[in-house]
Amino acid sequence: MSRVFPPNSRVIAGQVVVLLGLVGALVTAGIWYYGTPRYFRVGYAPVQPIEFSHKIHVGQLGMDCTYCHSHVKESHVANLPQAQTCWNCHGADKGNIKSDSPQLAPLREAFKSGQPIQWQQVHKLPDFAYFNHAAHVNRGVSCLSCHGQIDEMPRVIHDQPLSMSWCLDCHRNAAPALRPNAQVTNLKWDPARDPTLTKMNMTAEQYQKYIKNHANIAPPVTCTGCHR
Repeated sequence: MSRVFPPNSRVIAGQVVVLLGLVGALVTAGIWYYGTPRYFRVGYAPVQPIEFSHKIHVGQLGMDCTYCHSHVKESHVANLPQAQTCWNCHGADKGNIKSDSPQLAPLREAFKSGQPIQWQQVHKLPDFAYFNHAAHVNRGVSCLSCHGQIDEMPRVIHDQPLSMSWCLDCHRNAAPALRPNAQVTNLKWDPARDPTLTKMNMTAEQYQKYIKNHANIAPPVTCTGCHR
């Protein structure tokens, strides 16, 4: 009776299984790395309808974050400014700052039509994740802890991974991310130069731990604290 399979069929089958295993491992490793926020979004800097420069407005002119993101201390989201907010300075009947600039054409159109400017979202969490800006800002977490040194960015970039492990690392040791509430939007704040430290005779590290102990920091204890 003739053989259905060749004599070396077991060897070939074993090689196929090993090859499939290697391919599966490589695919898994690729997804594990390239599919994470650290790779996929860090450095993401989309072109915006208006090339708004935080470096100029915040870094050079000293505008406070809450002038544009006015609800960040009361809302779970950091709202984007309405055209009227921008027009307060750029409008021809207001500050008249580059009101006729071609770069501000989308602003003029939005102001006339009442329709919002279609800004491109930079920072994005998964739909199942819940992040409350007000809860963090009012406990002394500065903008730059999550968004980086944004006052030096001509164009906003996605600075931190915002992954689950990244958030948990901060919740496990929140002290380095904390500062006095009055300094939350001061992106040039230097704890070593804060006069409060001199009065309290503390190092920067001791001061941050002091803030943590007096800021009523309480990481979520249930899944629904972070997940919808």
